[in-house]
Amino acid sequence: MFGNWKWVFVLAVTLAFTVPAATQGSSAEMPASVLLDSLSHLFDGAEFDHNLHLDIAEDCADCHHHTTGTGVSDPVCIPCHDRGAEAVSVACRDCHEADPFSAESLREKDKRKDDYHFDKPGLKAAYHLNCLQCHVEMGGPEGCQDCHERNADGDAFYYSGPFSPKGEQASKGH
Repeated sequence: MFGNWKWVFVLAVTLAFTVPAATQGSSAEMPASVLLDSLSHLFDGAEFDHNLHLDIAEDCADCHHHTTGTGVSDPVCIPCHDRGAEAVSVACRDCHEADPFSAESLREKDKRKDDYHFDKPGLKAAYHLNCLQCHVEMGGPEGCQDCHERNADGDAFYYSGPFSPKGEQASKGH
């Protein structure tokens, strides 16, 4: 149904970060919607309509790397991931770091230079890689604030709204 697998991947990553593993056994157990709020310190959570996306995707694997209760089937993954082991979770946050550029994350990454997943995107990138391309192709929302309404802390961080530079400050090259 989809011409581009990347959109499906982004959707899967998005879902995986927000849906608890216990609810991921089958689509019948999935919540109707999921709140994506890993950036809640700057933006209100984005309400993800899971049912709408289930109607678009042909099955869960269109969006998720794997599904809970099944083993790894991708031939690239099998050499390192036990072929028979069932996945415990499809949550994006279980593999993608929320803060991939923290000192601790960078030290760990430095220790794993030969790791196949060395260039694995962080949580925010995984969400956006999975969502944006399909949104462009399917006519979904594309702008940041189309999905994430910025809160007061976000306005302060981005110097916007009531925190935007006024008067002379605004014209000093910022």
